[in-house]
Amino acid sequence: MQKTKKKRKICFVITSEIHYARNKLVLEALRARKDVEIQIVVGASAILPSYGDVPTLLARDKFPCSAKIMMTFEGGTPLAMAKTAGFGTSEFANAFDALLPDTVVLRGDRYEVLSAAIAAAYLNIPVAHIEGGDLTGTIDESVRHAITKLSHIHFTTNAVARARLLRMGEDPRFVWNVGSPEIEFIARSKKQFKARNAMVNYLGVGDSIDVKKPYTIVMYHPVTTEYGDNRKNTEALLNAVYEADIPTIWFWPNTDAGTDEVSKAIRVFRETRKPRHIRFIKYLPPEEFYGLLVFSQCLIGNSSSGIKECSYFGVPVVNIGSRQTGRACGENVAHVPLHEKNAILRAIRMQVAHEKFKQSNLYYKAGTSEKIARILATGKYPSIQKRFYE
Repeated sequence: MQKTKKKRKICFVITSEIHYARNKLVLEALRARKDVEIQIVVGASAILPSYGDVPTLLARDKFPCSAKIMMTFEGGTPLAMAKTAGFGTSEFANAFDALLPDTVVLRGDRYEVLSAAIAAAYLNIPVAHIEGGDLTGTIDESVRHAITKLSHIHFTTNAVARARLLRMGEDPRFVWNVGSPEIEFIARSKKQFKARNAMVNYLGVGDSIDVKKPYTIVMYHPVTTEYGDNRKNTEALLNAVYEADIPTIWFWPNTDAGTDEVSKAIRVFRETRKPRHIRFIKYLPPEEFYGLLVFSQCLIGNSSSGIKECSYFGVPVVNIGSRQTGRACGENVAHVPLHEKNAILRAIRMQVAHEKFKQSNLYYKAGTSEKIARILATGKYPSIQKRFYE
């Protein structure tokens, strides 16, 4: 009797709703394979109602939710962030010990993801990392490189990032430049994206915004290494957007240390200035968000969406401060290094006056998700004991 080949158990870690959207094509490619068993561990803001509900999305899309990790300490301080990372390590260890995956797949530079990387490494489970080798500002860059050194298999989004990983001593046999899964996702789906008034004005607070007319988007998150300065930096941005006097959809900050500083600035501004052209939103489902993004005049703030997704859409961007420092970016991005109101306002007016930029393929490669799935399913895994490659 022929022995049935054992399926590889591939465990994906999802820590935010947008993270799920960005990896959905990879998950679909893995599900289509008969030699893979998918496990999905959901944690951090992905299970916080105010930031989205990934388990419900998984059920809708018929993916398994193998474990839920409650790990997020409230407070928006560096201490809360450090405790979340520590507690998350313990909880991910329990989940991985129960699931016994053949590999754990992680993405990006979040502190929650670092928790999963530490847990898997100490349990002798190979780690595959998507989006290593990029440069960013704040502590995220240190976290990204730490995850790289804990990982065995690397899927970079651009050639510069791959070269950087090789200089960090990673074995070139296990470093692939595959492009960005989220850019492949929007490339496949962009004709379906729509900006809808009903969704924007149902979920948000403030005056209604007509997305059939010109509007801008603000995505501004705290910078953890600038804790204590985030409120005044946010105030400078709020005043610039207020004076620009363009209908604007402003997304609430993420859960990094300093989020309360940003939130406080927004709340005080809303109460005292009562802006009639700004609507504040906690989150949108990914497809709705991308529909809003592709039709916007400009993205303002410090989100990686301005660097990556907007480069493919050709949407003008005003990137403020240090949070994305060093990331490879397209010609659609105007950088404002300091939080100075007039400088931000000038950049907004310049970018809004510019028509859409030419599509950039800096982060795009055809077949990204299929290649990642194939390597995870059939590729030779390196030894669990890593060596610095020279």
